[in-house]
Amino acid sequence: MPSLDNAIILAAGHGSRMGALTAERPKALLQVAGYPLIDRQIDALALSGISNITVVTGYRHDRLHDHLGARVSYVHNEHYNKSNSLYSLWLARHVLRQGAVVMNSDILVSPMLIARLLGTPARDAALIDPHGDLGAEEMKVRLWNGFVEEFSKDMAPEQAHGENVGILKFSRSGGSRLVHHLDTLVYAGMTNAWAPLAFGALAREWPLVAVSTHGIPWTEIDFPEDLARAEQVVAPQLAARMWNRLAA
Repeated sequence: MPSLDNAIILAAGHGSRMGALTAERPKALLQVAGYPLIDRQIDALALSGISNITVVTGYRHDRLHDHLGARVSYVHNEHYNKSNSLYSLWLARHVLRQGAVVMNSDILVSPMLIARLLGTPARDAALIDPHGDLGAEEMKVRLWNGFVEEFSKDMAPEQAHGENVGILKFSRSGGSRLVHHLDTLVYAGMTNAWAPLAFGALAREWPLVAVSTHGIPWTEIDFPEDLARAEQVVAPQLAARMWNRLAA
């Protein structure tokens, strides 16, 4: 399949559940092992050949502009305090139509994880962690023959096949179809919904392949304890895997 050149990082949210940690900065600028989350993401994308990165900003957008400068392009969600990731992605639909990687900014990722998604021959795909420890906070996923069938936080854990990591790739065709579903949902007033609502609508009429994380460590950061785990557990695991890979 043709290589992707574009990525969209959704970084508009306040991250209010992080308390004082995001009082003056967006979650994307939280540091793990001295390295901001969004820098890790941009570097991981660059190592896989993604050169055009668009960041959808909202809360404390000035801090992201000051930090990232001209490294990325920007789309501003001025309604960030009363909308959610679905609306933020819709604002970047001009990029999505070209084909793009889409990711949330509050994920601790590694180049290995991005490479795994981009290395699959599927044109449209979502990273899925097949672990079974699923609760109310996880965006759960149901699969059918290797394809994503449904995304939902409300899905019963026993009906789920894993967790949506929050990193997907879309071809021009898949991205254009996804924009159609985003348009439909936004015009219906669903601006405060999560982007997986649109991903699920796409998956019901277009093949969206599930790509397993295959044990590569990652974590989403929603609460201070998630940040502590990222620092104390996940980052050392990633460093060890990278070292082993280089030493092999």
